[in-house]
Amino acid sequence: MSLDGFGVPIGPPSGDDPISAILLVLWLVIALPLIIVVVAVVLLTGIELILLLAILPFAVGARVVFGRHWTVEVRRGFTPIHEERAGSWTASAVRIQELAREIESGNVPADTLAKRS
Repeated sequence: MSLDGFGVPIGPPSGDDPISAILLVLWLVIALPLIIVVVAVVLLTGIELILLLAILPFAVGARVVFGRHWTVEVRRGFTPIHEERAGSWTASAVRIQELAREIESGNVPADTLAKRS
C-alpha cells in the first residue's frame, strides 16, 4: 500500500530487506508501547464503566430502601450555588419542583455554597 502512487508506505515497513527490517523494529519499538497503553486504557475504562453501571441500581435502591437523605442542589451553569437536604426520595422530588417554581418566579434561593476565602 502506498501513498498517492509515489511508493511512500503509510503502514509499518514490510521487512523484505535489511533496511526495512531495521525500520520495522524501530517502528515496533516506538508504536507498540503506545498501542499497548491505548488498549489498556480503553479496556480499563470500559471495565470500570461496566462495573459502575452494574452497581448503580443497587446503590440507588439501597439509598431509597434504607431512607438515606437526599441532597437537592441548585446550579448556575456548572457551579452549584445552593444545597439543602430534602429527606426521602419523594420529598426530594417535591423540593426540586418547589425550587424550580421559585427560580422561575425570580426568587433565587440563597447562596449557601459561597466560596470561602
